[in-house]
Amino acid sequence: MKMISPYNFSVDIGQTLKPHEYIGMVRREVLDAYLRERASKNGARVINGLFLKMDIPNKGATGEKKTLEVDAVIGADGANSRVAKSIDAGDYDYAIAFQERIKIPNDKMMYYEDLAEMYVGDDVSPDLYGWVFPKCDHVAVGTGTVTHKGDIKKFQETTRNRARDKILGGRVALGGDAAGYVTKCSGEGIYFAAKSGRMCAEAIVEGSENGKRMVDEGDLRKYLEKWDKTYWPPYKVLDVLQKVFYRSKPAREAFVEMCADEYVQKMTFDSYLYKRVAPGNPLEDLKLAVNTIGSLVRANALRREMEKLSV
Repeated sequence: MKMISPYNFSVDIGQTLKPHEYIGMVRREVLDAYLRERASKNGARVINGLFLKMDIPNKGATGEKKTLEVDAVIGADGANSRVAKSIDAGDYDYAIAFQERIKIPNDKMMYYEDLAEMYVGDDVSPDLYGWVFPKCDHVAVGTGTVTHKGDIKKFQETTRNRARDKILGGRVALGGDAAGYVTKCSGEGIYFAAKSGRMCAEAIVEGSENGKRMVDEGDLRKYLEKWDKTYWPPYKVLDVLQKVFYRSKPAREAFVEMCADEYVQKMTFDSYLYKRVAPGNPLEDLKLAVNTIGSLVRANALRREMEKLSV
């Protein structure tokens, strides 16, 4: 991966990856179809339709035959979930993403064959980042934000412009995505969405004793407790990192500079690939803290110099 700072300073990421380690890129229409087909082969009944509302019956009610009557409902219908609204789940912070699929000439596609790009800066996103990801025969160019949803199209245009020299000649098809369980800082969502679905289904199977009894709220709470216990640490760490390094242009500049450090890359990929907060080395952590302060100081100095040039 190539990380590109607000002032277009770039750092190559990935030197600590082992031969068997990689970050996979997926096409949602292929992945989703595969998951549906696999569920169907394993006994799920697939119904095409639009969820409109859900009535939760009183205890002991049997419902009407013209409705779809089920033992449990897993709401996996995205950030604007109608299932969540049906049960008054409340409001929560979520990210929205805007992504374009761009078919580029073969010679330009070769550049992205084994490379992803990550752009940081207020111009592409005030709290996440812009990206160019390779997707088989095209690239996906996009950005996301939690705090400035109304400006998403402006951020997308800027992301496309910053990458324009490498994606010129492309044909564009638009596609937007809004998903829950997006992590702060990294902006990852697919893994945690899939993992939460599996954990919830396992809790229902276990709670129902493989369909021998009706599940209740307590059974589903076990899934939430397991989720929090397993994934709260990485979510919290990424939340802190976002607040520190995505708050200003100098902070993002410092973030990119820090990512050139091999120890930072190792800690980042160990945490990202295995979805846990990787244990650090105390001495290296101390050095990292000192280097972080130095990067922030240098980035602020760079900002002042750039402001002088712009004047």
